[in-house]
Amino acid sequence: MAGAYAGLVTSPVGKRLAAQLGLPRPTTLRRYAADAPLVDGPVLVGGLGEAPVSARVRDLLKVERVDTVDEVASGYPVAAVVADLTQASTPQDLDVLRTLVAPAVKGLLPSGRVVVVGRPHASAADPAQAATRRALEGITRSIGKELRSGATANLVLVEEGADAGADAALRFLLSGRSAYVDGQVVRVGAGSPIEPTSWARPLDGKVAVVTGAARGIGAAIADVLARDGATVVCVDVPAAGDALTRTANGVGGTALQLDVTAPDAGGRILEHATTRHGGLDIVVHNAGITRDKLFANMDDARWGSVLDVNLGSILRMNEVLLGADGVRDHGHVVLVSSIAGIAGNRGQTNYAASKAGVIGLVDALSADPDLRRRAITVNAVAPGFIETEMTAKVPFATREVGRLLNSLNQGGLPVDVAETIAWFSQDANAAVTGNVVRVCGQSLLGA
Repeated sequence: MAGAYAGLVTSPVGKRLAAQLGLPRPTTLRRYAADAPLVDGPVLVGGLGEAPVSARVRDLLKVERVDTVDEVASGYPVAAVVADLTQASTPQDLDVLRTLVAPAVKGLLPSGRVVVVGRPHASAADPAQAATRRALEGITRSIGKELRSGATANLVLVEEGADAGADAALRFLLSGRSAYVDGQVVRVGAGSPIEPTSWARPLDGKVAVVTGAARGIGAAIADVLARDGATVVCVDVPAAGDALTRTANGVGGTALQLDVTAPDAGGRILEHATTRHGGLDIVVHNAGITRDKLFANMDDARWGSVLDVNLGSILRMNEVLLGADGVRDHGHVVLVSSIAGIAGNRGQTNYAASKAGVIGLVDALSADPDLRRRAITVNAVAPGFIETEMTAKVPFATREVGRLLNSLNQGGLPVDVAETIAWFSQDANAAVTGNVVRVCGQSLLGA
């Protein structure tokens, strides 16, 4: 873990001091490893009534050779809890969640998982059911803020009749791939998920393009997509050519030097992917810049350049990439927004505008009839404080505070963002579109 505070409270003396003063102490998070189990201990699975999704969870975990239990025995902690509240209709039904999850939370293993499953309140049959369904968001997010030792809590809302589409989301949220995803709501709708031959390589045979891939989060995205089986086209500006080549060579992909703001950027990317790799299945719009200044002092250059790189270029490239000859049917588009696009940030009106615009773009494209007919999903990630070269330049005090302002009491890593993007890129996740998932450790900003 990075940071002066983390170094202090994890030292022998610091541990005692933190315990005496009740200070938060960050924990090393359980992240994905190819040889690690999906969940490193038994999972408590239960719910209300017939709890239809819980049956799928038991089957899923059985395949992964993970033990499930119906209740928590004293002295036998569990690694995760899955609570199926899809049949909740009245506020009284919520007590099932309390009686099931609360005893397990007391003995949850480090980096444990709490996953609550419900139905969208918008499709409720009456006001009481709508209120009950919406209450799950408040409960889940509050549990996330109470958990310790790297544990997380998230909510999956599954539309009626779409239970089969939730498997990939449940796998992701239970696994180490979601280490820095906390307090989030994932919505599963209609779609035709395709289970991969191997869950260790769910992107086998796919061709992906990642913009801004030379270093930092972009390089991590390229690395994780390649690890999961994709052939990756790495894109960045000519000035980052050396770093771009290293990234591309490292992932066994190809490098394409171009400025994403160029009018022909979309066409060149598509031509490269088609001629070198036979087509395009996954687009990750990651390229972005910051040019910070207080709004009152913002000049034309800072304003225009950030809006054009972070948002305008995506709109132009998408005209080609999402055209009839662009991304293949059943493809995936993932955009990189920011917590600043949700909560705003001092000195970043231009950046926040562009990243909020990205969220608006996800809303529009995910509802586009043509993209829906072609089964192309569109989602976004919104990173919080991630340890990168950019955040390393933030003033010391601001940086330390930024790391601590979340439920996990630490900054995330580029790989945490990359894992979420790789999950959005799976065909098994075809029922998940129009989502914006914050990779922020449940940041207190914009909560």
